[in-house]
Amino acid sequence: MAFVSAMLAGGLLLGGCAAETTDSSAASPVSVAESVDSITTTDDSTTTAETITSTAEAAGAFLQTLSDEQREQVTYEFDDETKTTSWSNFPVTFVDRAGLNISELTDEQQAAALKVLEALLSDEGYETVTGIMGGDEFLHENSSAAEESLGQYYIAFFGDPSDSGEWQLQFGGHHLGINATLDGSADSITFAPTHLGLQPAVYTDSDGNEVQPFATTYESAFAFYDSLTEDQQAQLYQSESVSNLVCAPGSTCDYPTGAGIAGSDLTEEQKQLLLDVIANWVGLADEETTSEQLAAIEATLDETDVNWSGATEYDMTQGEGIYFQISGPNVYIEFANQQGSAGADVAGYTTSGWGHIHTIYRDPTNDYANSVTQQAASGMGGAGAPGGGAAPNGG
Repeated sequence: MAFVSAMLAGGLLLGGCAAETTDSSAASPVSVAESVDSITTTDDSTTTAETITSTAEAAGAFLQTLSDEQREQVTYEFDDETKTTSWSNFPVTFVDRAGLNISELTDEQQAAALKVLEALLSDEGYETVTGIMGGDEFLHENSSAAEESLGQYYIAFFGDPSDSGEWQLQFGGHHLGINATLDGSADSITFAPTHLGLQPAVYTDSDGNEVQPFATTYESAFAFYDSLTEDQQAQLYQSESVSNLVCAPGSTCDYPTGAGIAGSDLTEEQKQLLLDVIANWVGLADEETTSEQLAAIEATLDETDVNWSGATEYDMTQGEGIYFQISGPNVYIEFANQQGSAGADVAGYTTSGWGHIHTIYRDPTNDYANSVTQQAASGMGGAGAPGGGAAPNGG
C-alpha cells in the first residue's frame, strides 16, 4: 500500500493532510532530528530492559516534536481511566480515542511517532501491525463503502515515558488497539489488553505483492488443531457455527472458561504448539519479554481451557472461517472470523469469514498492569458494543 510504504520510508500517514507547521519550541529542530534518527529500535534489542530504554527514548524524541498543546493532548496520568475507554474494534469516529490523531501531524511528527512503535515491537511484530494498517488502507482505497476513518490512528501515553518507572503506550484505530505497559523498575512489558484485527486477510500492496499479516497465526492455530487425536478434537470442538468475540476490545469481560479441552489433557508437544499460538499475541516485543510471558502462561497451562468452532481444515476457499478461545488464569485470547464484510466489499478479495478477523488478548491477572479496571469504550456506539456486532462500514 502507498500509505504503508510511505510510513516505512518517511512516516507518512493517510486519513488527512498533515499540518504544515507546528510549534515545537521545546527543542531545536537539529536536536529533534538527531534524536529521532539515533534511536535504537527493537531490531537491536534482545532484552526487556533494552526494549524499554529504546521505546522511552523514541517516545521522548516524539514528544520533543510536539507543541505544548499537543503534548498536553497526548499525555495522561498513568492511572487515568481513559486508557480503558479509548480503544475498540470500532472505527475512530465511533469511539473517542485518547491522544493525537497521527494523520493530523506533520511528516516529522508522524515519523517520530512510528519510531516509538518500531522501538517497542520485534521485526515480526512491527510487520504484523503495519500489515494490519495496510489492510485498512487497502479497504480505504478500494471499497467505496469503507469508513473514512480507516486511515486514522491515535497515539497516547499514560504516565511519563522513561526506563525507570511505569507508563503505557496506546496506539491504534480500527482493527488495531495496542496497550503496552512498560515498567523499567520491574523490567517488564505486557501487551494486555491488545486487539489485533484485519480486513481483508489477504490483499495486494502497491508493489503488487500479496500480503497476509495473519498467516503465522492461522498456521500455528491449525498446527495445534491437527496435532490432536480424534478424541481430543471432539473435546475441543464446539460447533460448525463461527461466533463473534465474547470479550470485545474495549469492554469488560467475565473470562468464560470450562468449555473445550483442558491443558492438562494435552501432551507436552501439544502444549508447546498451543504456546506457539499464544505467542502471536504475547510475542510482539523482544525475546526476553516473550519468554517471560510465555513461562508465566505455561505455569498454569494445565488449568487453561481451549475451544474451537468452524472449519477444521486450513482452506480459505471453504466455509466461513474459524473461532477459537484460550482461557486460563494468566491468558485470555479469542480469534473470530467475522460473518460479514460490514459493507466493505472489494471485487476479487474475501472481506468476510476467513477474510475478516477480530481478536483480543487479555491477562485476567494483569490487564493494564493492574493500574485501572476495564470499563466499556466511550463515545457514540462504543459503550457495550459487542465484539463482532453490527459495526459500521469496514467493521
